[in-house]
Amino acid sequence: MRRRRTKWSFIEISILQYFNIKGLRNMESALIIASTEKSFASIAELLRAHSVFEILHVRSGGEGCRLILERDFDLVIISAPLPDETGENLARKIAISEISQVILIVKSEIYEAVSEVCEKDGILTIAKPINKELFRQALSLVKSIRARLLIVKSENESLKQKIDNIRIIDRAKNILISSYRMSEHEAHRYIEKKAMDTRSSKRAVSERIIHDYENGPED
Repeated sequence: MRRRRTKWSFIEISILQYFNIKGLRNMESALIIASTEKSFASIAELLRAHSVFEILHVRSGGEGCRLILERDFDLVIISAPLPDETGENLARKIAISEISQVILIVKSEIYEAVSEVCEKDGILTIAKPINKELFRQALSLVKSIRARLLIVKSENESLKQKIDNIRIIDRAKNILISSYRMSEHEAHRYIEKKAMDTRSSKRAVSERIIHDYENGPED
């Protein structure tokens, strides 16, 4: 018989040590998917103790899916099983789509099996009855993971914006080179000077060049 796992994995502990939990922005919203009012009340009490006050409750996986499509939540907690499914599939669906961070609460007798499957998708699994200290650690870990994901997302968006800017500016340069017989250096200087003279960004100037080329200059 396998022993029930009571400690966090090395990776989970490393993440907790790497991030300064006190410096993270508190989670602002949570959705609890639980079939009973009693389960909801006990989980909501634990969340409020850790400064999560915007808490909504639905009783089934179907209701949860519909609500998640309507608005974003920082955290989704699923108390399994649900009336319309086990809860595991819903947790994995949410985690894979990166909609929210997910904590799945399951019966102790299936904890090991479910945890082994779900942790591959970044889902934290907790066994019933809920241990308050383990819940606190799980919530801290979820906060740290979420903060890192937000940083990565922001960096990716910034990189995407820079690449898009380069693409548009290069297109405007090519228009100046092919239609106005400028050298690459002259096209670069033209866009730079125009941006300084009009107090605009090089992207805005480039977009204007492209617009005038495709549609003709405005009167």
